Amino acid sequence: MKPTLLILAAGMASRYGSMKQIDGFGPNGETIIDYSIYDAINAGFGKVVFIIKEEFVDNFKSIFEPKLNGRMETDYVFQNFDLKQFGIEEEIYREKPWGTAHAILSGRKVVKEPFCVINADDYYGYDAFKKMVDFLTDEATDSNFSIIGYEIGKTLSEFGAVSRGVCKVDAAGNLEEIIERTKVYPKDDKIFYEEDGEEFPLSFDTPVSMNFWGFTPAVFNITEKLFVEFALANKDKPKAEFFIPLIGENLVRTGEASFKVVPTSNKWFGVTYKEDKPYVQDSINQLVSNGTYPEKLWS
Repeated sequence: MKPTLLILAAGMASRYGSMKQIDGFGPNGETIIDYSIYDAINAGFGKVVFIIKEEFVDNFKSIFEPKLNGRMETDYVFQNFDLKQFGIEEEIYREKPWGTAHAILSGRKVVKEPFCVINADDYYGYDAFKKMVDFLTDEATDSNFSIIGYEIGKTLSEFGAVSRGVCKVDAAGNLEEIIERTKVYPKDDKIFYEEDGEEFPLSFDTPVSMNFWGFTPAVFNITEKLFVEFALANKDKPKAEFFIPLIGENLVRTGEASFKVVPTSNKWFGVTYKEDKPYVQDSINQLVSNGTYPEKLWS
């Protein structure tokens, strides 16, 4: 059974100012999602499931169905504010969605095979998809999951400091913890993070999480239980978010599951602000120029 690609695309994109999930970045208006799906098909994924807001569905179908028809099975699930589906009868006010870990619960009724989760607005590269397929096919169990580890030096921005989840890895290559470094930047051909006004060096190949996770469907029951606890504990915090790393931290801490940190040498890039668009376009144009992708991706 081929693994499934689960794409997180329900974000509000408030900092970008429009629906960056379906904005065009390639030479013929291709979205970042197009390149992820193209790589996923070539790597061996069998289905893509889009996690979106329900009002996005017509836009997504009009963009992706003509391209993927005959190439890959597609499905659409909706992230919403309905807590009754999780047995929570209490009304809890929210200013924004509950976060990425809550989002993957939207796929629990349609995903029955090993799967990976990615962001819609991040470019990951073929190598990462191929290594994830191999893991999901050959190594994944209900207690052995994975995360793709990117070299921090290949994830930085030309436009200033970034936040990165630095992976602490044990001798067996498994995740011990993810340490959020909120101010990471290059300086004098080196990489540093800043904490309490002091600089600390990081090696170029330090593994970091860019939200590319591999699971089996067993994670849905685990996540639902954790989400109910999180929602009730944060009912008076309308901006609190339930992120995927919280699942990883809980499972590693309790010993219920391990996460293999699968290294990739791919360069990562993504889009948060409108100002990122020219850089992303240039990066994709370079990949087209060097033959990584055809100019017309779906021709």
